Amino acid sequence: MRTIPDFARQRALLTPGAIAFRDVAGDRTWTFAEIDDLAERLAALLEARGCKEGERVAVLCHNTPFFFALLFACAKAALILVPLNWRQTASELGPILADSGARLLLHDEATSPLADIIAREGNVERLTFDDCEKLAERTTTRQDRETTWPTDRVWYLLYTSGTTGKPKAVIQTPGMALANAINVQQATGLGPEDGTVNFLPLFHTAGINLHALPMLIAGGTSHVLQKFDVDPLLALIEAGSVTIFFGVPAIYQAISLHPRFPRMDFSRVRHWGCGGAPLPENLIHAFLAKGALVCNGMGMTETGPTVFLMDPAHAKEKIGSVGKPQIMTEVRLVDASGAVVADDASGEIQFRGPNITPGYFNNRQATAAAFDGDWLKSGDVGRRDADGYYTIVDRIKDMYISGGENVYPAEVEAVLHAHPAILEAAVIGVADTKWGEVGHAYILIRPDQTIDQAEVRAWSRARLAAYKVPQHITFVGEFPRTAAGKIQKHMLRRATSRD
Repeated sequence: MRTIPDFARQRALLTPGAIAFRDVAGDRTWTFAEIDDLAERLAALLEARGCKEGERVAVLCHNTPFFFALLFACAKAALILVPLNWRQTASELGPILADSGARLLLHDEATSPLADIIAREGNVERLTFDDCEKLAERTTTRQDRETTWPTDRVWYLLYTSGTTGKPKAVIQTPGMALANAINVQQATGLGPEDGTVNFLPLFHTAGINLHALPMLIAGGTSHVLQKFDVDPLLALIEAGSVTIFFGVPAIYQAISLHPRFPRMDFSRVRHWGCGGAPLPENLIHAFLAKGALVCNGMGMTETGPTVFLMDPAHAKEKIGSVGKPQIMTEVRLVDASGAVVADDASGEIQFRGPNITPGYFNNRQATAAAFDGDWLKSGDVGRRDADGYYTIVDRIKDMYISGGENVYPAEVEAVLHAHPAILEAAVIGVADTKWGEVGHAYILIRPDQTIDQAEVRAWSRARLAAYKVPQHITFVGEFPRTAAGKIQKHMLRRATSRD
């Protein structure tokens, strides 16, 4: 397909009066017709302010339905939206704003002080959302607006979260969004009767695509929290507003630690999804005991993001697996020579399909390095069993070699997570004069629990070969994380190198 219809317009034609979004804090709702009308007016406003096709518009905001209207406005006007990370500092955002080449910055009230700094330093015009809404009300919409979008046109840019280094702008297209929606629907059965909760940050692919954008395409409702807050989230679940849920492991961990968790009724959520990192087995069993079957998945910003999401029918018997590739994505595993590996052998996971990014914006070198022909290289090591189910072994960059043996930190972390006193663990390889590299485990202890280094080593040695047992152990009060909740191992390596 070279073009696809305007998602917002088509959904507004199908179910104009149905609720697309609900702002939970403000208790305000937007119908599909209202979202499309606002998007049309915002598109006309941006054009009236001189924005031309292909130009970038930056946005800095907490979660709000207005973001999605702006996202559709950029698609309608053939502009490129650049969501910025409100958790970053002005010194971090300045280079990103410059790299994107954005000429205009739109922002909400909460981020106004930060927006003022980066707009002034970057010599970029800025407008508040309130200003935009007022101006859009007085703007005449175009009657000759094109109602189809090229599937490969750059729609928005997502700067990678930087778990491994300098952020890059991952191109997102309308074709990727449609393919992701099909993959999500295939995995969850999502439909117009469903509701989800939107709280993962909108500068991250999960905030947009898991599951708010697929939900809009399907005609369901997204309940929007400005950011993650466990109390209103649990209230939405108890009220039956959420039938399909997606979170990262840190979210499931926060829910499990909440005092209301033992009394929660999760029965009205019919599908639970998890991604960003593997959900530890102890958390899977904690939710299973509450009747909540969490399905692990895997994807990347570069894959739109959904590729894998475990099917509920086999989730209990294949704990640890991320399932099979969904219908719009091909997957292969290759060894270091590029040869495809057999079942039960480890290899790099590579992807191909309409949900795959065409590359990184204005970065040909990074784009070329990311692909093997038309296959996207994930940088992850995986295995496929005889039934076609995949398991993520670890990041290639995280593997280290100790005494000539390959060690995958994810395997060691899984053993540590199984200890009743350990809430979370991260393992990295560090230099060692005798073995070349050894493991350094960073451990977060559960509230009201105790454990010492000797017990950690004894627990590990009973379950792992000696060369896999961490030689260094550090107890931490918290981990450095990305906005998606991933532990930033490069920050741990940096801290270790300074010690």
